[in-house]
Amino acid sequence: MTRLKVGVAGAGVFGNYHAQKAAASARADLVGIFDVDLARAQKLADTFGTKGYSDYADFLSHCDAVVIAVPAVWHEPLTRQAIEAHCHVLVEKPLALTGLAARDLADEAAARGRILQVGHQERFVAMAMGVLAIQETPLLIESVRSGPPAPGGRAGDVSVIWDLMIHDLDLAAMMLGREFTHVEATGRKVHSAHIDEAEAVFDYASGGKAKLRASRAADFRERTMRVVYPSGEIDIDFLTRRLKNTTPYEVKVDIAADLPDPLGAADEGFYAACLGLARSPVPAHGAVAAVAMAEAAEAKALAGAPAN
Repeated sequence: MTRLKVGVAGAGVFGNYHAQKAAASARADLVGIFDVDLARAQKLADTFGTKGYSDYADFLSHCDAVVIAVPAVWHEPLTRQAIEAHCHVLVEKPLALTGLAARDLADEAAARGRILQVGHQERFVAMAMGVLAIQETPLLIESVRSGPPAPGGRAGDVSVIWDLMIHDLDLAAMMLGREFTHVEATGRKVHSAHIDEAEAVFDYASGGKAKLRASRAADFRERTMRVVYPSGEIDIDFLTRRLKNTTPYEVKVDIAADLPDPLGAADEGFYAACLGLARSPVPAHGAVAAVAMAEAAEAKALAGAPAN
């Protein structure tokens, strides 16, 4: 079997997770870890018997594919450079911090024949449950995604909208369509220079509505979504990977055993796509809508004014 030469950019928590997946995969060879701090890169690399890099261009020259797990403000430039170096890319969410940049990256990857996948792991949960296969358009989606501040200030370079709410924006786009007609959003800073608590309400061209709440200043973790259809409701707990269903549709009420590792499933799907064995499960063009929605919500929350 042809094995993919995979490098991981970012030696933090998620870089470690992705490095573990590459090192354990039958489809990948972990060929290096990049970080601006060479000692940090080499420390993680030593764990897997590979090499650490602080020169990104040199790092890319050894890779067929790159997993980018760095602070969000660096997603766009590192992704762009990797694509230009003819590497396939799996970038953690968000793809970029503007809809225009996200669309441009997706177009550039397609033009160069490169796989560009985005780390929306909750899609795998919703897909495994069968929720995304339901053809009926929801009337309403309500979500709560909250928890205490991340250790060490991780993801503090962006607001909670880009950090947490982006997952639910992606799922809302999958179920309600990518075109929204109206947005209202509020937010407040609690412990960082960016919005730490936010609420957003979107109206969609499909006729549905999404009410989303996210916080990284809560006392406990919550990852829930309520999806209201004309025929009934589905209530999802993303932490337990269980749901309650009153619709007539056949869905799996408990996938904890079926999908023990969504991140691992995402990475394996990426490797398979790069090797031409399957389609990317989260292609970049499909992730642009969530970026556009996050950008709109962020602007409204910062302005403190209702949408027009």
